[in-house]
Amino acid sequence: MKILIIEDEEDLLDAITSSLLKEYFLIESASDYHTAMDKIQMYDYDCILLDIMLPGGSGLQLLEQLKQSEKSENVIIISAKDSLDDKLKGLELGADDYLTKPFHIAELNARIKAVLRRKKLDGKHTIETRNVVLDLNERQLLVNGEAVALNRKEFDILNYFLLNTNRLVTKSALAEHVWGDNIDQADNLDFIYYQIKNLRKKLQQANAAIEIESVYGVGYKMVEK
Repeated sequence: MKILIIEDEEDLLDAITSSLLKEYFLIESASDYHTAMDKIQMYDYDCILLDIMLPGGSGLQLLEQLKQSEKSENVIIISAKDSLDDKLKGLELGADDYLTKPFHIAELNARIKAVLRRKKLDGKHTIETRNVVLDLNERQLLVNGEAVALNRKEFDILNYFLLNTNRLVTKSALAEHVWGDNIDQADNLDFIYYQIKNLRKKLQQANAAIEIESVYGVGYKMVEK
């Protein structure tokens, strides 16, 4: 899952980033209004942590932009402003939660996971398709009840595919989601092919009732057998 942290307090940004990386989230960040605006207009995120008071503008203005772009879901406001008006305004603009500084990082982690479960998985922490179960908490793949070892990127790729079963996934969308916004700087996306190749082999050897089909020249599609 890819998270954007919009926060100008460097120490807090570093602490949140360090904690979420340990949870295997892919992290992007912005420390001012204009950088944040560029990112939310160019990219999609599974969750956005949004400070209200930012250099160059207000986080509520960013939330308004997200709402206009129909991207306001999965936003958690993190702010020192403990005003009821700010909370109500943020929730009216589509934010899912509001956490007042100072807060424990563990509480933030729990709220992020709760938002993601609520939006993506109806509150569950597993994705189940045919004989395949992907446990997001344990980061484990089970096929017919047997564990299948995946590396970090293979797990993230499979997670993304399972959330988009039977939908076309372009190479660029997959690369951006799993490897982050800096993928724009890559010369080519050949490395995706090798990750997909290894993942396909593991699914086949485990007799998984799902497979990754290639859509020539465009990307891939996860389908049930």
